[in-house]
Amino acid sequence: MSVPQTVETALADRPVEGATCLEAGAGVGNTTRGLLEQGAGHVYAVTNNAEHARDLRSSLDSHEASRISIMKADLQSTPLQSNAVDLITAHGLCNVVPPSALGRISAELARIAAPGAHLVVDDYEPLPDDAAIRDLFAVENAASELADGTPALTFYPSDMLRRVFEGHGLTFDRKRILLDPVPWTVSHVEAHADLARKALSDFPRRLADPLAAELDRLVEEIGSESTGTMYSLAFRMSER
Repeated sequence: MSVPQTVETALADRPVEGATCLEAGAGVGNTTRGLLEQGAGHVYAVTNNAEHARDLRSSLDSHEASRISIMKADLQSTPLQSNAVDLITAHGLCNVVPPSALGRISAELARIAAPGAHLVVDDYEPLPDDAAIRDLFAVENAASELADGTPALTFYPSDMLRRVFEGHGLTFDRKRILLDPVPWTVSHVEAHADLARKALSDFPRRLADPLAAELDRLVEEIGSESTGTMYSLAFRMSER
């Protein structure tokens, strides 16, 4: 699996070689692979998704596996010791973190960071008002909030995330643009619609059917769309 260009760009100015790293919200492990390719000494890949953890573990060769610890854990409270990590990455994490959990996760990442550690946060600016895909995400959020009371997606402005992490003792270093516009492909659109349908699966049909019909309409109407901006923020932890 190749490392996405966005990951390579976000890591290009960070001291990865030999570092103890954390990929916060590992997903399919794109950033873990980016860290390994750039010479990370060890990577903790943390996810709360058992399937992602299993798929990542099965994709590693023996050399890669010796340099990675895959952890299924809640990022609000991880098993890692304080001051344990030299470089933390959160690539596309915050947009799937509800506002109710953002403060606790950012505090936990600051706890884990060693004195002088680097933190890289890559995410998406709120979508423009005229973006068609906003409507699809709105239906996905409606389904998620009906299912468990939390939105599936929250697009935080970069200035807001900067203030959140600065509030935990991190010093802002730089901002760079990773994608402008963001290419939301047909597969992205269909994947988000599928997640919304999954959230609706246990609902009474009188609630689920109108939302499912709207999802079908939006997938057909949107197809693919290039809109919005993906950014990368870098911070340093104080030397304490």
